[in-house]
Amino acid sequence: MRFSVQHAKDGRFDDKGLRSFFEYRDLGIDAATDGRFHAQVIRAKQACPEGTGRHTHSLDFQMVYVLRGWVEFEYEGQGRMRLEPGACVHQPPGIVHELVACSDECELLEITAPADFDTRDA
Repeated sequence: MRFSVQHAKDGRFDDKGLRSFFEYRDLGIDAATDGRFHAQVIRAKQACPEGTGRHTHSLDFQMVYVLRGWVEFEYEGQGRMRLEPGACVHQPPGIVHELVACSDECELLEITAPADFDTRDA
């Protein structure tokens, strides 16, 4: 593992991510950990009133922390929940879920392990 630091002024958002209505800022953690972990800030380009569809990820760890705005998820066995700034959710491996909606100012911090993983419709 290597030391890594990224300042906000040096970070860049791009479209290299799972969803077209989001833009992503890679925080450099996958390079520093040889792909064991990934951390990114995810920012809405617009409100997303339509859901992503039920899906699951093949990963060992996923957590989402809300920085700004709000996001609504639906989790199998847990129901629908609205997360606002300061809320944090750990999504256990394999849990079926859907991002149902988000505000236009939605901004999230997501950390996953490993950095690369598959997403499948459920």
